[in-house]
Order: sequence, then C-alpha cells, then structure tokens
Amino acid sequence: MSSTETAASDVRRELTVTWTSLLVNLVLGAVKIASGLFGRSSAIIADGLHSLSDLASDLAVLWGIRAAKVPPDADHHYGHKRREQVVTLAIGLLLVLTAVYVAADAIATIGQPHEGQATWWPFWVAVSSIVLKEAMFWVTRAVGRRTRNTALLANAWHHRTDSFSSIAAAVGIGAGLLLGPRWAFLDHLTAVVLASFLVVIGIRILRDALRELSDRAPRPEMQQRMQELISSIHGVKGFHAFRARVTGGMVEMDVHVQVSPGLTVAQGHEIASKVEDKLCNAFPELANVVVHIEPSKSG
Repeated sequence: MSSTETAASDVRRELTVTWTSLLVNLVLGAVKIASGLFGRSSAIIADGLHSLSDLASDLAVLWGIRAAKVPPDADHHYGHKRREQVVTLAIGLLLVLTAVYVAADAIATIGQPHEGQATWWPFWVAVSSIVLKEAMFWVTRAVGRRTRNTALLANAWHHRTDSFSSIAAAVGIGAGLLLGPRWAFLDHLTAVVLASFLVVIGIRILRDALRELSDRAPRPEMQQRMQELISSIHGVKGFHAFRARVTGGMVEMDVHVQVSPGLTVAQGHEIASKVEDKLCNAFPELANVVVHIEPSKSG
C-alpha cells in the first residue's frame, strides 16, 4: 500500500470512529435523560447532559481531521496539520473545565438530601453507558495512536470522562436504592475522586498540545539515533544545522550534509536522496525530511 493510500485509509478510520462517537453520544444522552425523567433520577439526567456536551468535542475533531488533511496552499506552505493541535488544545481545556465543574458541583451539593429513585432503570442505563463509553475510549485511542492524531487521543479521554461520570451516577443511584437516600452521597465522593484524575489528564493534554505548537523537538534519544544514521551513510563527510520538530504527532526535520567538494551535482543529490530514504525507512514517524548539500571543508 502506497503512502497516499495509507493516509487515505487512516483518515477513513478517524472519520468512522468519530462519527460513531457522535452517534453514541447522541443516543446515550437522549436515553439517559429519558430514563432519568421516568425513574426520577437527577444523577442520570446530569450524566445525560454530559454525554450531549461531548458532541462538541466530536464536532471539533471532525473539523480538525478534515482541516488537517487539506494540502498546502499559497497561505499555508507547510499544510494545515497544526489545526490538529488547536483542536487538541480546545478539547484538553474542555476536559479540565468539565472535570472541575463536576468536582465543584459534587462538593457543593454533598449535604443536600437525595430523592429515592422509583425504578432501577437509571442504574442499568448508567452501567450500560460505562461499558459503551469505555469501549469507545479504547477504540478511539487505538485509532488515534495508529494515525498519531493527538485530537483523537484527547477525544478518547473525553469518552472516559463520560464513563467516569456514569460510574459516579451508578454508585449514587445504587446506594440510594439499596441503602437508602442518606447513602447516596457516595456518588459525590466518587465524582470528586474521578474528576481529580481527569484534571491531571486534561493538563497533560494541554501541555503536550502547547509543546507541539511551540515546535518542541523529538525525544533526545531519537535525535541521537537520527544523527548516528546520517553519519553512517556512505559519502557523508559530516553534517550540521540539524533541526527537528514534532507537529501533529509526526516529525519534520532538516539537516545540512557535507560531502566531498569534488562530487558532481548529480552525485551530491544521490547522497541527499540516500539520507532521506534511510531516515524515512528507519523512522516511520518522519513526515518530512529536507537535506541540504554542502562541500566539506576537509575535502
């Protein structure tokens, strides 16, 4: 399969999993709210609203996927890949704000009395949501890792926030039904613990997105392996001005390679092509390699 076919296949995977996510969030949100109204459960209604709010991140990811694949144009010589980081940044911020709101609301209402639920329907809907959203987390994360799409990886964690929200709802509803309303405060404690974990994840997502937007270099060990590979190629006398940056989960780099001054232009170009080919074969995450040829001063 050619690189173009692989890229097209990756885009199809990204779009399929995100459209599936959007549909799941839409159906889950409607079912949760309906069961909450029927079963007199405010917890599952709030959980349903959380599911519907995840539609915003799904739509943002869909925009990011399509925008990032737009080819370079007169105004964007390096393409539109950075839009992926903008979406990642937005989802990371939304994740942190959502988790903080869940924790703050749980703490603020922990002393309020809870109304008993009329049926077990809200509880089983919450349990079903946990299973579905955990499945969406693992599938979305797998596709995001395969395609190195940071926005998709961030959206995977959004699925887990809904899963955790449903865990808190299930604990509160189950405690209220089995132990009585006075034990329903357990859903507040669960929500605070899970929300704290999600704040940490959201901050990590924000940090990584900001690093990429600021042209962060790849890992030092990767840079060292690249430099060792360049030095080992026949015809390379030396190199300098080695630069690399991470963008959209991929790596772009350029380097000035020194060759014998007596070589023809064609021979120098052949060495440059060899450097590019060997680097791309050794490092699949390389999206772009630019090699400049210079005459070696040492001959």
